[in-house]
Parts: sequence; structure tokens; C-alpha cells
Amino acid sequence: MEPVDSTLSAVVVPIPEAEPRVGALRAALDPSAALGVPAHVTIMFPFVPPARIDEGVLTALGEVFAAAPAFDVRFSALGWFEDAVWWAPEPAEPFVALTRAVSARFGLKPYEGEHGDDVVPHLTIGHRAPIERLRAAEAEVATGPPVRVAVQSAVLMTGSRVPGSWTTLAELRLGGR
Repeated sequence: MEPVDSTLSAVVVPIPEAEPRVGALRAALDPSAALGVPAHVTIMFPFVPPARIDEGVLTALGEVFAAAPAFDVRFSALGWFEDAVWWAPEPAEPFVALTRAVSARFGLKPYEGEHGDDVVPHLTIGHRAPIERLRAAEAEVATGPPVRVAVQSAVLMTGSRVPGSWTTLAELRLGGR
């Protein structure tokens, strides 16, 4: 395997169906969009350091996802962390289960445990932006219909804090329904 020229990795579920509704907002309000990270729900960040990702890690991660069923979700409710507005997946439980399974398999905690043991699946629309811009984004997203998604896979991405640096290293297919 080629060495990975990245400093960070993440396991995420891309939500391309959300891009028409939140893509422009994320480009303006979510710094991760400029890094090349698509609209997504995070399963594990940070994941294994890129230099340690090898075939064994990829196989183990693939097994975690193959053991979980594909699922349907919708995005309609909005939520807030202190300086972030986000879209909540309903139901959230499949994302929580995936996070817990990855955590158990690799001995990791989301955000290195910074936010405690609670897992709150979400699709970030904006954060660390002026509150009035975040509230306007919330109002804009709230006026549209729910976005429905059939989740079939997640991806392992690697990158750095350099704009445009994040790329997909592996697709992780969920098991059958």
C-alpha cells in the first residue's frame, strides 16, 4: 500500500442527497467543506492515523460495516451545539450503533472523548460562524422538505487541514437488509 500523505483520517457516511440543500451553506459556514469533506454524518473522527492504515485495518473496518445492515433515514429536524447548527438523522440509532462498533473494534472514542460518551449523529450545516448567519442557515433549511436517504455505505477519508486535501481511501459497504 502506498504511504498516505495525510495527517488525519475519519470514517463518515456521505449524504450526497443533502448537497442541493446544504452545499452552498456548508461552503460558506462549515470549514470542513473547504477541506474537501462532503456533507456527511461522522462515524469516527479521528480514526487511525493515516500512516498506520494498512490492509489489516481496512479489513477489520470492512468487517464492522459488513456486519451492520443498510438503513433508511430522513433529515428534517435541526439541532444546535454551542456554535454549530446541524441536521439530525431520523432514526439516529443506526449511526450510533456504527460508531459504537467502530469504537469497540479499534479502541477509539469519537473526537477523542472530548464530548463525553454520548453519540449525537448529525450533519453539520455550519459552525464557528457569526450566529446570525447560522440562524439564517437554520431558517433556510427548515423551510424545505425532508431529505430521505438509503444508507448503503460509509467511507474512510484521509486528509489534513489544507484546503481540498481530503480524499476517500476506501468505501465500506454495509451488509444486506
